[in-house]
Amino acid sequence: MPLINEHLVRLDADLGAQKQDVIASLAQVVADAGRADAAGLTADAMDREGKAATGLPGGFAIPHCRSAAVSEASLAFARLSNPVDFGAKDGPADLVFLIAAAADGDADHLKLLTKLARALVKKDFLASLRAAQSPADVVALVDGVLNPPDAAAPGAAGGVAAAGAAGAAGTGATAVSAATPDAATPDAATAGEAGADRPVIVAVTACPTGIAHTYMAADSLVAAGQEAGVDVQVETQGSGGVTPLPASVISGAVAAIFATDVGVKEKERFAGLPVIESGVKRGINEPAKMIEEALAASKNPNARRVSGVAGASDGAGEGAQLGWGKRIQQALMTGVSYMIPFVAAGGLLIALSFLVGGYGIALTPDCANLPAWAAGATAEQCASAGSYAALAYDLGPAAGLGPWLGGILNLVGSAAFGFLVPALSGYIAYALGGRPGIAPGFVGGAISVTLGAGFIGGLVTGLIAGLLAMWLASLKPPRWLAGLMPVVIIPLTVTLIVGGLMYLLLGAPLAAITNGLYAFLGGMTGGSVILLGIILGLMMCFDLGGPVNKAAYLFATAGLSAQTEASFQIMAAVMAAGMVPPLAMALATTVRKRLFTEPEIENGRTAWLLGASFISEGAIPFGAADPLRVIPSMMLGGAVTGALTMALGVGSRAPHGGIFVLFAIDNPIGFIIAILAGMIVGAVAVIAAKQFFGGKKAVAA
Repeated sequence: MPLINEHLVRLDADLGAQKQDVIASLAQVVADAGRADAAGLTADAMDREGKAATGLPGGFAIPHCRSAAVSEASLAFARLSNPVDFGAKDGPADLVFLIAAAADGDADHLKLLTKLARALVKKDFLASLRAAQSPADVVALVDGVLNPPDAAAPGAAGGVAAAGAAGAAGTGATAVSAATPDAATPDAATAGEAGADRPVIVAVTACPTGIAHTYMAADSLVAAGQEAGVDVQVETQGSGGVTPLPASVISGAVAAIFATDVGVKEKERFAGLPVIESGVKRGINEPAKMIEEALAASKNPNARRVSGVAGASDGAGEGAQLGWGKRIQQALMTGVSYMIPFVAAGGLLIALSFLVGGYGIALTPDCANLPAWAAGATAEQCASAGSYAALAYDLGPAAGLGPWLGGILNLVGSAAFGFLVPALSGYIAYALGGRPGIAPGFVGGAISVTLGAGFIGGLVTGLIAGLLAMWLASLKPPRWLAGLMPVVIIPLTVTLIVGGLMYLLLGAPLAAITNGLYAFLGGMTGGSVILLGIILGLMMCFDLGGPVNKAAYLFATAGLSAQTEASFQIMAAVMAAGMVPPLAMALATTVRKRLFTEPEIENGRTAWLLGASFISEGAIPFGAADPLRVIPSMMLGGAVTGALTMALGVGSRAPHGGIFVLFAIDNPIGFIIAILAGMIVGAVAVIAAKQFFGGKKAVAA
């Protein structure tokens, strides 16, 4: 099936005043062609939009994503009668391509999608799109780029962009000429010979999706290098795989450019090179300036250089562009993202153990008053068992199927949960110090658990380990010692320092803070606990899956390891409040359809299931399209839900799952009441805001 056909093209159309409207309309076009689910595609495209704007100089935009909602890779195109702001510096876009790739799409489709993205940096291709008289003209133009008549093969999605290349085919991620799709493409050797007398700059481009910006930045840098007389060799770390730059090319380079929104893979290959680092969009918008900066850095002995340790942040020097605040924030979010799978796996297994073996399965055995299933246990077995789960496992199937299976589930879940703080600490350290920081970070997190410092200790040890590993990696040891630094010296030294600090200096104070926090939470009653619920509800609805939402979720899930009533109530407040935004928007779009566009109504239908599953991101399309009215309304509903869960004594022993883990909810009736109340309040608030403060009329009521 072709990526684009006439049914996927809209010419001189008014698709709304905001980019959310345009994306939702194009997603619906793809859905009408039977290639995707509109709501899911819209949500994923807007999620990608939230990471970096897709508007680019020249009046065009390329919203794109890889999505499980896409069943067939597709391109939807709109030439807008009313240009819409997609975040480009030079103004709104009148040409919009929605690039929809399947989450598990094959490499060939991804290569074709990237070829289109790279053609869009060519002014003549854009002019042809603006002059197209019919959808058939647009399809022909796009097909000419995707399938040039004399192309030997589709361009490698993860190859090397060599200066001097003109086509998309071959092994290099070369600059694409939309006007001359059948231009000859020199091979790597020819490109290398052409640049033999010119300075070589190596570059890496990458974006979170790896479909569009990655390759457009590569081609922009290549083109700017040609104009500046520089041989720019680019490694595109995109969705179609990566073909690494040859070591000989890297060794001959005078500087490196990293234009990425994600980490550079195997960064240590570029160790010692002066480096200019930025987000991927700067590689598209300011390629000439980046090359100029890289050339200046190559002549500056004090320039910032690439560290010799994989994944480590680069040492200080002139030209550094990422502030410490941003680095720390990225490291903390990396730690949380790697921790969440341990939380989900461990927490849900523990919740299932309660369903199968009863809530008492996690308690310490009362050897004087054992349940009937444990009547066969000896005094020694009971005394050595730390929990009824361990006792049931020790007794085996003789304990009965329920207690035995429940015990196994609890033990496995508890083991997974035990990695929560070490994983948080280890991957914070990894984000800052690379692979040498992982071991000290994990050890520091484990020590935090041993000393009772909890997740606060994990945060501290992760930061200390990562910063120490990063600093040691920036040193310049003798060559005979350099090989031992990342595998022995740095992990050993940092582990010793972090462990020593925890046992000798930091462990007791951090444990006191953690214990004091849990004691404070456990002692909260009446109005104070309701206030906590309100604060958590506001945080969960403030950015719908963003950093504030994740901070509240981290606070709740990390506390679950304490297995106290207070920790269960906090988890319930966080989960219930996080369910409110999608449910409230689903209700609002159902009862007052005329206030919403058709795509929003379709999104509302999907939001019922997303909200019931505790997926706050189901409300992102609404919040992105109308933040000033949607976000405050959702925060109001979330605050009501958070307050009610606390007031009604609702607790959750599961970290996720929404209504599908009611078996793990203490006072499930109260849980449902709190969610319904917040949902109704949020829906009423957003309806009132839209109706009395300039609500948007639907395209079709």
